[in-house]
Amino acid sequence: MRISNFVKTTAAAALGAVVMAGGMATAVQAADYTLRATANSNENDEDYDGLIVFKDFVESRSNGAIAVELFIGTQLCSKGAECLQGVASGEIDIYISTSGGAAGAFPYVQVLDLPYLLRDDRVAEAVLSGDFVREMRAQALADSGGTIRLMTIGNTGGWRNFANTQRRIQTPADMEGLKIRTVVADLPQELVKALGASPTPIPWPELFTSFQTGVVDGSKNGITDIMGMKFPDAGLKYVTLDGHAYMGALWWMNNAKFMSMPEELRRVVMDGFRELQQATFASPKRKSIAAYDAFVEAGGDLYVPTAEEKEAFRQAAAPVFDWFKENIAEGEKFYDLLVAEAAKAEAEIDEGMAKDLN
Repeated sequence: MRISNFVKTTAAAALGAVVMAGGMATAVQAADYTLRATANSNENDEDYDGLIVFKDFVESRSNGAIAVELFIGTQLCSKGAECLQGVASGEIDIYISTSGGAAGAFPYVQVLDLPYLLRDDRVAEAVLSGDFVREMRAQALADSGGTIRLMTIGNTGGWRNFANTQRRIQTPADMEGLKIRTVVADLPQELVKALGASPTPIPWPELFTSFQTGVVDGSKNGITDIMGMKFPDAGLKYVTLDGHAYMGALWWMNNAKFMSMPEELRRVVMDGFRELQQATFASPKRKSIAAYDAFVEAGGDLYVPTAEEKEAFRQAAAPVFDWFKENIAEGEKFYDLLVAEAAKAEAEIDEGMAKDLN
């Protein structure tokens, strides 16, 4: 039976100390629900920022009925497939993955990696806060036999941009001949090939040395990852802010654990994920300021394509859309949905902007 708010407030103030009543020691009752959340990152990452906000919100708004335990790094699992299996089995309650990390179980999440479909942060944040996520949640629940629930989609690292050791990239023609590091997944490799470069799958821990030795010339990363891994020290000199993909972070939860809670606590958890999402939207924006400054100060070349140049990239990448719809299960469904939701968001934002300017 849940202890009263008064006792919980007293217990929190006493930092979990034993409450003395009538000369007898009574231990403070534990939370009714404990959520084990893991992120395969570190405490400098946006994922950690989000989890800290989530933990504080859920524990306080539930008056201690829910406790959140954080496992940062690879304490509970190390790879996407392993971690998602842990969520399905209930060994892990909450896990955050990139689209690449979840693509083996849910191939259609790679729609988030399709280039140049989301215009800017405002459009991306609007799309990832509405029916697009609800539809993907329903699909993932069906495909996992009702075990894995998509809670929200935030951000992890801002936007993917092309970076390389050789030259400034202003047009797709500048990509010709470059060896671009990708993950071992079809979609990013198809994109690199469509732009005229050579996709080269390299494990993330090997990328620094691969830049040094010329195994690869470039990569598709956000600036915080570039500076966090000290890639300029390995020869990375050029970054083109083409913003070809928003770096979505998918937050998964064991569905049985979520549904075992009474509705008022499920509301708290959903609100907690909303707060987490907002934190991960904001965190890369702040962290990228110092990262861009450091890149330029180290002699890096930072280039922002014109609208015409960015449109040339989008047109060159168009074959990837057809490939995705033809080769990925539910690919056409989620491509069409993302395009429609992005168009709706753009229209609403532009309409509001017109009003604000007059």
